[in-house]
Amino acid sequence: MLSFFSSNFINLLLYIIYIVVKFLLIIIFTLVGVAYLTLAERKVLGGIQRRKGPKVVGAFGLIQPLADGAKLLLKETILPSNANIFVFILAPILTFTLSLFVWAVIPFAKGVVFVDLNIGVLFIYAVSSLSVYGIILSGWASNSRYAFLGGLRSTAQMISYEVSIGLILISIVLCASSLNLTNIVLAQEFIWFCFPLFPLCFIFAICMLAETSRHPFDLPEAEGELVAGYNVEYSAMGYALFFLGEYGNMIFMSGFFSILFLGGWFFISCIQGYLLFAIKIVILIVFFILVRGAYPRYRYDQLMRIGWKSFLPLALAVLVTVSILIGLINHCIFII
Repeated sequence: MLSFFSSNFINLLLYIIYIVVKFLLIIIFTLVGVAYLTLAERKVLGGIQRRKGPKVVGAFGLIQPLADGAKLLLKETILPSNANIFVFILAPILTFTLSLFVWAVIPFAKGVVFVDLNIGVLFIYAVSSLSVYGIILSGWASNSRYAFLGGLRSTAQMISYEVSIGLILISIVLCASSLNLTNIVLAQEFIWFCFPLFPLCFIFAICMLAETSRHPFDLPEAEGELVAGYNVEYSAMGYALFFLGEYGNMIFMSGFFSILFLGGWFFISCIQGYLLFAIKIVILIVFFILVRGAYPRYRYDQLMRIGWKSFLPLALAVLVTVSILIGLINHCIFII
């Protein structure tokens, strides 16, 4: 009996260690990815603007992200005297933590996933919706009109585009007949969803720019109007956590887009699945950067008009069409 309990305890301990190691790998992957994403963005934007970008700290500026991280880590954290200190500190931690949680259900290759949930799509949609709280809490807790206005604008923007994203996800789920992300990838073994569902692919590509508050929809942080948006009162590691959360969401949305429309790890059999998945993420990140360098910022009324009067009706129309077609196909198969 004693040996039975000891063996179960050892198995439980090994399982906990296994979970902790996988979670640490996700954190390291996100931090390293964000660090060198900032370097890549500055280099590409420098090329677009005919300048060199970072090139002093390390060979070709490769140590610049580490220097920026060290600077933010060593800076003094300033807490506004009239702020709600607990909520003020909680908001960036919440934003960064939620940007890590969404990676738990992302399949990097066949069988390479932290938790293979049968409701993975719902999990991602729920966690991404919760990220709104970190932004609105930071604006409210700062006790600043600029920060509060930036938080309200960001919250309205994210909620508006989450509605269209939700309709797009329903269409994908209907086509794959599953909420499991691995099954969605396997459903694209012969044809990627970006071809039959191109209107949804186009809408989702623009929605993920708005959802991550990236250019040309970075209105919550429009410097000319709001100083810096919801994080204007943050400094040092508080600002760094918001920064990590934003860029981590960029990487995640690129991976999520790849799973939904680009077949995840499917394309060339001679390339390892996780390597091909990483290549697709890099291509989509380049899309984020090029859009920032090529397009001017939208006005806020234009942003909301596109979300509610263009994307929402179009996504709903495609959803109805997909539902009718799938119903007709299933009915014909049943008759045959």
